[in-house]
Amino acid sequence: MYGLTPFEKSFGLFDPFAALDNGFFKDGQRVNACRTDIREEDDKYVMESELPGFNKEDITVDISGTSLTLKAEHSENNDEKDKNGKYIRRERSYGSYQRSFDITGIDADNIHADYKNGVLIMTLPKKKPDVPASRRLEIQ
Repeated sequence: MYGLTPFEKSFGLFDPFAALDNGFFKDGQRVNACRTDIREEDDKYVMESELPGFNKEDITVDISGTSLTLKAEHSENNDEKDKNGKYIRRERSYGSYQRSFDITGIDADNIHADYKNGVLIMTLPKKKPDVPASRRLEIQ
């Protein structure tokens, strides 16, 4: 039986990068973290990805073979100038997130995605199992 599997490295109980993250990021939060929940139902999987701060236009979902890639990118510029055109303040921000999933066993032609209130919800129907055609064997 095939499932919906994220492509990622797993470090088990010990994450060697956790200490590095805690040293650079406030409260140990990782940059570009996106919480993704996947639940299995009878004939489909439902994947919910939290993408706060992104607009629907910032999000793409690409399917290539048995791989689904979720990508979100957002950039913002905030320029303020005085009356002489000199900068008083100039701020820029950029955020991106990308994650891929193995969708072997998923009916890729019928995946549905909806984005509301910072949450991308994708419905991924399972492929129907191939039933071998029956035939009569000729006796020699």
